[in-house]
Parts: sequence; C-alpha cells; structure tokens
Amino acid sequence: MLKRIIPFMVSLALFAAFTSSCKQKSGDKNSENDTTAMSEMQKKVNEYAVVKLTTDLSKFTDKEKQMIPILLEAAQIMDDIFWEQTWGNKSALLDTIKDPFAKQFAAINYGPWDRLDENKAFIAGIGEKPKGANFYPTDMTKEEFEKWNDANKTSQYTVVVRNEDKSLKSVWFHEAYAEKTKKAADLLFQAAALAEDAGLKKYLTLRSKALLTDDYFASDMAWMEMKTNTLDFVVGPIENYEDELFGYKAAHEAALLVKDKEWSARLEKFAAMLPELQKELPCDPKYKKEVPGTDSDLNAYDILFYAGHTNSGGKTIAINLPNDEKVQLAKGSRRLQLKNAMQAKFDKILKPIAEVLIDPTQRKNVKFDAFFGNVMFHEVAHGLGIKNTITGKGNLRQALKEQYSGWEEAKADVVGLWMVAWLVDKGELTGITVEDAYVTYMAGLIRSVRFGAAEAHGKANMMCFNFFEDKKAFSRNTDGTFKVNIEKTRQAINEWSAFILSVEGEGDYNKAVNYMKENGKVRPELQEGLDLLKSANIPKDVVFDQGKVALGL
Repeated sequence: MLKRIIPFMVSLALFAAFTSSCKQKSGDKNSENDTTAMSEMQKKVNEYAVVKLTTDLSKFTDKEKQMIPILLEAAQIMDDIFWEQTWGNKSALLDTIKDPFAKQFAAINYGPWDRLDENKAFIAGIGEKPKGANFYPTDMTKEEFEKWNDANKTSQYTVVVRNEDKSLKSVWFHEAYAEKTKKAADLLFQAAALAEDAGLKKYLTLRSKALLTDDYFASDMAWMEMKTNTLDFVVGPIENYEDELFGYKAAHEAALLVKDKEWSARLEKFAAMLPELQKELPCDPKYKKEVPGTDSDLNAYDILFYAGHTNSGGKTIAINLPNDEKVQLAKGSRRLQLKNAMQAKFDKILKPIAEVLIDPTQRKNVKFDAFFGNVMFHEVAHGLGIKNTITGKGNLRQALKEQYSGWEEAKADVVGLWMVAWLVDKGELTGITVEDAYVTYMAGLIRSVRFGAAEAHGKANMMCFNFFEDKKAFSRNTDGTFKVNIEKTRQAINEWSAFILSVEGEGDYNKAVNYMKENGKVRPELQEGLDLLKSANIPKDVVFDQGKVALGL
C-alpha cells in the first residue's frame, strides 16, 4: 500500500527513469505521444505545491510523543478505507499505472479522476466518476433506491450492496470494513491508555467503541467536551461530500492536530457571541428561531497529518464538527482553524492570484488575518441559521438531499462574511477592515472557483460568485482585474444570506435544484479571468510531506 503521496525528490527520480525509458523508445512511432502524455501528467502534479507538515516536538510530553505514531497508524487505516469508498482496490489501480507522474496524480486524487477539474478522468479507458462513489452499486438507479423499503438505507454509516438475487442490502461500515475498523479501534484504545488529558482519554476510548458500532453520538459529545488537550484527533466517517448521488454517506478520514494555545486564546470570546449573532442574521425571523449551542469552541491548530477524504484533491484548511444536528443543538460545534495549512495556501496561492486578478489599488487589502477571519467565520456560520425545516420536512440534510452540502457551504461563505463585517463594525474584531475582508474574500473566491463545480464547495463558490456579479458587487477593469464595490458587496451579502436561509428553512428541494442548475456554473466573464491565471503558473492546491519522518519521530 502507498502510505502517502510520493515525496517530491522521489518523484523527480522516477521522472528521470521514465524519461530515460522514453528516449530508449525513440524509434517507436508512439514515442512522441507517450512523451506528450507524460509531460501533461507532470504539469498536473506540479499544480500542487509541496508543503512540509512539522511542529516543535518539545511542546509534547513523553507520552504524547508515544501516542503520535499510534494515531498516525490509525489515520493510515482511515486512508485505506477511503480508497475503498471512493474507488475500490487501491493497488489494482496504482500498480497498473506505468507513468510515475500519473501514478502520483492518482494518489493525490484517490483515483483516476481530477478532483480540481470537474472530476475528469485522466487515465485512458476510465469512465465518469460514479455520483455515489463506491457507496452504492453502480447500476442502482435513484428510483430503485427510493422504492426500496429499508430502515438503514439513508444512514451515514452504511454502504448499499446487492444480494445474490440482485436485491439491495444495507451493510454497516463496521461490517463492510471489519478488519481495518477493528485494527483502528484497537489503536485508539492503545492511544487512550497513554493519554494524560482526561478529556482526550475519554474521547479516544469512546471513539474506539464508536468505530465498532457506528454509533458516534457519545464520542461526538465527548469530543465537544474536551477543553484542555494539546493533541487532537479527528477520525472516522465524517463528511458527506463524496456521496454526490444523495449526500447521505459519510467518508472516512483523519486529521492529527496540535493546538496553538496562544492563537486560540484570542478567539475564545467569539463563541459566547453566537446567540447574539443568530438574532442579528439578515433574514426573516422565522429562519433563526433556533438557539445555537454556547459550548462551541473556536481554536487554532497546526495540522500534522491528513488522511482519507480530507487529504483528497483540495485540502481542508478549517474544520467544523460534529455534523450531528443533535450534538450541535445540545453542545454547538467546534471550529478548528488549521493555521499552518491556511498560511501555506495564502502564501503560495491566494496572494499570487491577487497580484494577477485584483485591482492594484486594492491589493494592499489582501491580508492573512482577513483570510483567517473569513475562513474562521465560514466555519462558525455552519452553526447559525436553522437545522430543522419549518415546513415539517425534517432536518435540512433530509429535505435538500444531495443539494444540502452545496447550499450549506454557500450559506457558510456568505453568512460568515456578514459576521466578519458585523464584528468589525462593532469593534469586536480588530486588525482588519471591512474592505480587507471583502477584497480578501474576492481573491479567495477566485482561488476556489478554479476547482470548478464538481463537488459541494465548487457549486457553492459558483453560486456565490454569480450572485455577487449579478448584484454588481464587483466590476472588471479593462486589464482583466476585479475591483470590489464595498457598499454593493455589503448589500449583496444581506440579500444572498436571506435567500439561502429561506431555501434551507423551507427545505425547498425543487428551488434548490433549479437555482443551482442555473447559477452553479462558470460564466464567460469569470472564465476570462481564470484564463489569465494559466500563464502565471500559480499552484491550484497543496500536497504534504507528512508523517513520522517529517515530524522527526
């Protein structure tokens, strides 16, 4: 099994060997095409900037240092399970790819589809990526699923398979991936025995049990109650984005984190303000009647290891969990800002994009602190608004089905931006201006829309960009750069927030589908702007040099 992305220097060595092989075949009539294909794959790999994930080990106790390798091993198991969920047999794919760059790119994408280019296949003979990934039979139709009477079919923690008679069957994750799940649970139990922080010990113990039962409520509650831990570990089936057929199934992932206590201390006050922010939301009062939990955390972390879904394609720079609405209403949620990953994307991607596509007079407003604030309050915004429809259609996920993730990400974007401006105006958020927030958001939006609209975040980005364009929140100069109109942006934020919150609150599936279909795509003006970036050779995203060696263990 390939434990992580091939290190950059290794890839160069493989490239040299492959180039030599191509030269030896110079008499082959297909050699020119082979070289061209190899060159294109190298370009695709180079679209990802390499970032080393490390930290100061002196901040850890001896037992924490012993825990880290155990947690890394558990994370790798989550990685292996995600391969099964998104593609199938990992080795069966990678071992058949001769081009080292194509193999490396398949490892980055966890399969033969380019996640940052509309999930287009980059391996010959591969068809379209199944909307339901590997969570459902590929020959299953939506109609067949809807007619099937099964109590567990919409659970986040089941896969759907066919019986011998071709009928459908739900299988719990802990049964579908029994051997791997048991090993991961054992590792978490070992780590819990070493944990010195009581909250972390309780969480790891309960999470170990949860992996074996697919009942995550108790461990989610325990995770919410952790307050004094230095190490943190997000592990298990978490996000639903991989299931684009219905948006039901959660994919496995892991993230090993270390808390930045100095930065976290700066953020503490904002969690207590959530009820007030909920009341101030720019929407009809009926869509903000729910009271968000006040036990929410806002903390800054450095991430030490990504695995599974969170490591696929575009990399996560912030975490908002748990996703369980019952936990959110009882405890709120925790918002984890991944400061080192965020800084890497700002330095290597967002800032260079601003130098190309943001009006020269506004480039001074593109700041890391504004980027950090925008991302942080995007995550906070997930906890605001409404969790259960006011029309009796159940919770938002049930009512909006596969549309939920895209609309929820759009809500978090725009409501988060509203919150930043509101807090700056009130003097609660200092060090940046509203103009900093808006201009940095525009640069960040351009960074994000480069990924296309293949998944929830991409569709959300497109809807946001197009709404702001329609409201003339920005204009495009003759040189191709974008200039933000501050007042029109503020007005557009209020209108867009109100619209999204109404769609969610009503659980209006048909409106969600139709609006997304019309507005969740790249328009010509945006494409012209994106074309200007092609010659700038700005990375699309990052990949990580990570693991025990990178950490110096």
